[in-house]
Amino acid sequence: MLSRKIRERVAAHGLTAAQYTALSVFRAYGHMSNAQLAERSLISPQSANEMVNVMVSKGWIARQADAVQGRVIPIGLTDAGLALMAQCDQAVAGIEAEMLAELSDEEVDALQTRLKGLVRVLKEKPARKGRRAV
Repeated sequence: MLSRKIRERVAAHGLTAAQYTALSVFRAYGHMSNAQLAERSLISPQSANEMVNVMVSKGWIARQADAVQGRVIPIGLTDAGLALMAQCDQAVAGIEAEMLAELSDEEVDALQTRLKGLVRVLKEKPARKGRRAV
């Protein structure tokens, strides 16, 4: 359900969910290679390459030919890509608002605090054996 809603919201701006994810990764990490994009977006290198070509042709990202690192040409967001992300972020934020609408401000704060704590645990500790997966 959530995935479908995100797909619908970003499609209204001409993006696929995978492209929105990739642009989000570029925004979060800055310039990177195709291989880094693939790893951070959870897609194959071949899919990343195809997606990069499409997004370059649309002017959302650009290869930084002046910053070549060996055989790797870093890629990053353009101003057009940043503007598109701002529009999509508002659309996706609407989904979050819908999901949280029935919670009080205190409940939202508690949920956000707990989620941040869970992310921190993932970064700091290996999985405990014997715990039931959800």
